Amino acid sequence: MTLTDLRGGFRDAEQRQRVQAMIAGRLAGDRAPQECRYLMRFWWQLSMPYREVSVEELRLNVGQQKLDVVMELIGAIRSSREEIDAWLAGAVQTFPVLQDHGFSATLDSHDD
Repeated sequence: MTLTDLRGGFRDAEQRQRVQAMIAGRLAGDRAPQECRYLMRFWWQLSMPYREVSVEELRLNVGQQKLDVVMELIGAIRSSREEIDAWLAGAVQTFPVLQDHGFSATLDSHDD
């Protein structure tokens, strides 16, 4: 299954950006750098006509819960714009906003 068709499945740039914000802000945490790297490659794939990441790479590098959510998103993008909206609403309920631990550590070290 190729992912190069995803950018055409969104209602508009705003909907795509909302999905990308969800991936970056709630799925791609810095505590799992390899997983984060592949989720961010998927983030790029949503805008690009060329292959940035494959489903196989996602399967090898992303934890099962997040992989399931990404696969649901792929299905939603290929199904309808309303399904994308429903995916967004569900992801908001499932995944809290991530805290960037590297940034927090930098702030903590400046408090001395």
